[in-house]
Amino acid sequence: MFLNTIKSILSDNWPILIIFIITMVLVRFFYLRAHRERLSFYKEFFMLLSICYIFLLFQLLTKVEMNSSSGFNIIPFQEIFRYDVGSRLFIFNVVGNIMAFVLFGLIISFYIKPKSVLPPFIISLLVSATVEFVQLNIGRSFDVDDIILNVTGGIIGFLLYIGLSAIQKHLPKIFQKDGIYNTISLLIIIIMLFYLLSVMGVINL
Repeated sequence: MFLNTIKSILSDNWPILIIFIITMVLVRFFYLRAHRERLSFYKEFFMLLSICYIFLLFQLLTKVEMNSSSGFNIIPFQEIFRYDVGSRLFIFNVVGNIMAFVLFGLIISFYIKPKSVLPPFIISLLVSATVEFVQLNIGRSFDVDDIILNVTGGIIGFLLYIGLSAIQKHLPKIFQKDGIYNTISLLIIIIMLFYLLSVMGVINL
């Protein structure tokens, strides 16, 4: 289900995404060159990946479908408890809303490096509330449960950041070298490139 959602959003947005990526890469390259700053391949890749993820996430959250309906729910957990645990709707609406903001929480935690959960909590809360407000004004619905689930995902992302940071500090020094992260980043780029080409219909996987 999640793979189908990813494929759908990529299918709708790959033209602008490619133009955006090329523009960002070129601007960033000439910025580093002009300011004579050292290039860290994996850090640049993670920054670009983060921007693309957030772009696609908000494209998905503001997408207006033919069968979408407007509404207003300010009663906490009313919509969450409406779904049977483990059902398709539960996975898509509950688990999906949490998972969408797990990476968001991880990304913002990576950049601001918070010492507590408060900054990711506030950012996730305000961003999610903004998304719900926008949805209400484009023919979709405002649902406080979505805010609760998104914030939960953001907090999980922060906890994931804390866990990964702790693991990284205890890794052998050979696994903390830039070369290792650059290689992993390159492999991810190759995989993503093949997947994007398949979405575009250039190749069949």
